[in-house]
Amino acid sequence: MKNLQSTTTLHNGIEMPWFGLGVFKVKDGSEVINSVKAAIEAGYKSIDTAAIYGNEEGVGKAIAESNVPREELFITTKVWNSEQGYDSTLAAFDESMKKLGLEYLDLYLIHWPVPKQNKYKETWKALETLYKDGRVRAIGVSNFKEHHLKELLEDCEVVPMVNQVEYHPRLTQTSLHEFCKQNRIQLEAWSPLMQGGLFEEPTLQEIARKYGKSTAQVILRWDLQNEVVTIPKSVKPHRIQENANIFDFELSSEDMEKINSLNQDQRVGSDPDVMNKL
Repeated sequence: MKNLQSTTTLHNGIEMPWFGLGVFKVKDGSEVINSVKAAIEAGYKSIDTAAIYGNEEGVGKAIAESNVPREELFITTKVWNSEQGYDSTLAAFDESMKKLGLEYLDLYLIHWPVPKQNKYKETWKALETLYKDGRVRAIGVSNFKEHHLKELLEDCEVVPMVNQVEYHPRLTQTSLHEFCKQNRIQLEAWSPLMQGGLFEEPTLQEIARKYGKSTAQVILRWDLQNEVVTIPKSVKPHRIQENANIFDFELSSEDMEKINSLNQDQRVGSDPDVMNKL
């Protein structure tokens, strides 16, 4: 983990950057275009969007207007809950690709398990088809707990490469992380900064002062040292650059433990067991 281009190798051999830009709640049009362009100019290679974010077109435009070759970028999007099911997922993928203006995708995720609907196994079959057809280089899930993963692993042909979940010092999901490691599933953090809810945390402020870094930088560094891919969101170019300035220091094992101990199993997002929004 030396710089923004450093990668983890997924279990199928595909290299995924440890660090990227998330664009949740970033408006389509100039806001998302400028945000993605600023990230790519700053050296980011990974951009994470989703159908439900409503900004795939802007992400695609920024990619097209950047002077970085497509093969150097790692682009993720996700199928939304209302489109789950085999045929509807394939159609949703086509729609996302049209909006993004891409020939292939690097990572496609099931956005939520949606327990009431219980279609994620069927949806996974569609992702396996897209993967076998070479339209996407890696497939995975988002917001899956251990029991969802266990059910999926019972009869899937392809083991998910990634599980993107809410992950920050107040929600360390240690057991899930361990399960993912055992099954060679890369954990990825959304809302790594808890939507700014950790910036005033005294322990983090103290550690930040020690290293001459911001609390955000300390949290993002903690992610990486825990071997968790992370995708902080920002629309401000200076913040996009600052977030990425985490490769010139290393947290001591003692400080890592201090941050680990902040866990309270506290979510800012929905609990996957009750999230059934379509």
